[in-house]
Amino acid sequence: MTIKEAQRAVDDWIKNYGVRYFSELTNTAILMEEVGELARLMARKYGDQSFKEGENPEDLPGEMADVFWVLLCLANQTGVDLDSALRQSIEKKTRRDAQRHLTNSKLK
Repeated sequence: MTIKEAQRAVDDWIKNYGVRYFSELTNTAILMEEVGELARLMARKYGDQSFKEGENPEDLPGEMADVFWVLLCLANQTGVDLDSALRQSIEKKTRRDAQRHLTNSKLK
């Protein structure tokens, strides 16, 4: 599935099952909540924290998908073509950082 197809699939789901999009501000808050859930899982799985009873250490794909879902919602609501935006971001980073990381002694 391409990013463009993912945006369309989320939009179709919202129209068929979700009634309507939450407001942009609400979805921004939900995005922060979902990122927090992903961060909590990362801290437990790869960091120093231990899992609490009932937490699923294997839910990393689901947490990442939840973040992506809400980001797709926000892109749809605000008219952002994420496929194009990602391509532009990659080009920008390539121009800006073409040598930066290769010459960073901290990364060797």
